[in-house]
Amino acid sequence: MLYYLGDLLNWGPARLLQSYSVLIVTALYVGFFLVWKFLPKFYKFLPSDRGREFTLTAEAAKGKPTGSGVVFISMFVILCFLIVPLNLQQYCILFLTWVMMLTGFLDDRSTKSWGEYLKAFLDLVVTVAAATVLALTIKGDSPAGKIYFWLPFMTNPVSVPVWLYIIIGTVILWASVNTTNCTDGVDGLSSTLVLFALIMMGLILYIVLGHSEIASYLLFPGHDIEEAKSMIIEYFPHFTDGASWAVICFALSGVLLGYLWHNAYPSKVLMGDAGSRALGFFIGVCVMLSGNPFLILATSTMIFIDGGLGLLKVALKRFFHINIFSNVRFPLHDHVKKNHGWSPAQVLIKFLTLQLLISIALLGIFLKIR
Repeated sequence: MLYYLGDLLNWGPARLLQSYSVLIVTALYVGFFLVWKFLPKFYKFLPSDRGREFTLTAEAAKGKPTGSGVVFISMFVILCFLIVPLNLQQYCILFLTWVMMLTGFLDDRSTKSWGEYLKAFLDLVVTVAAATVLALTIKGDSPAGKIYFWLPFMTNPVSVPVWLYIIIGTVILWASVNTTNCTDGVDGLSSTLVLFALIMMGLILYIVLGHSEIASYLLFPGHDIEEAKSMIIEYFPHFTDGASWAVICFALSGVLLGYLWHNAYPSKVLMGDAGSRALGFFIGVCVMLSGNPFLILATSTMIFIDGGLGLLKVALKRFFHINIFSNVRFPLHDHVKKNHGWSPAQVLIKFLTLQLLISIALLGIFLKIR
């Protein structure tokens, strides 16, 4: 709405509303202010945390308002409608993000926790729908009518059929949803790691993939600039929307900062499945939009290590009777707290430090070694 208002007024400072950098700043700060100011007013309407079985933080969290994701994810969606010039693809993804949040919130407020298989089925439905939307819209926007990945150690883009893109997208999205959900166990940990991932993806979409000359330099070494530009137009036409997707990323970063203000140790409110599942879903979407599914490692390595290894351990034991990491407690943040005496602040700072080191190394490999 703001973008089109700037176009309608077409006068003086109002024209700044068509600047994506201005929209990014506006989305970030407005999102933060709205959640920082108004989230506490919803505490009395939120369900109370009942504690999690087998977690060290269960007693500390018990009784606190939870499911606040229903508040800040809803504010995020409304904010995007007001600020971002949206297309059909983005409308669909925002709707599915809200649906993913809703499935988590209904579980948060249920007196009896939903079964693992029901939640897995709902995750599958939403992630398949999202992967299908991305595949069809990207293919439809491509002049060649094809989908391409740019991959590390490969100079040229790789054509991907729609069915394979949907499978890869579903796996990435499902894994991101569930590992992010498992990481939500220490005050500020999950939200801080997700915030780092969102800001990184926002910058990549806006500065790297959304800029033809930078993208040609980083993604297509060995080609002259004009040839590289033509290749980008052919292979990555959806990156013309990189700036608007960046605004969406920073809008979500802003509302997450507002939540983190209240969730910082010792927390006053918890995001619940309503928040963690929607956040993990959106990170996965951004990774698939980038055209390189391996970027999930650069954004979420510590999330995958913390929560994903626990899921792998349980799956191997349950379905294949294979025991791994038998002496390690998962989520990993519980292990380091109990076995190594780390405080919540130490878990947060050390996990974030490791993620920063990993992200810088992997981005260098993914963007330049091609």
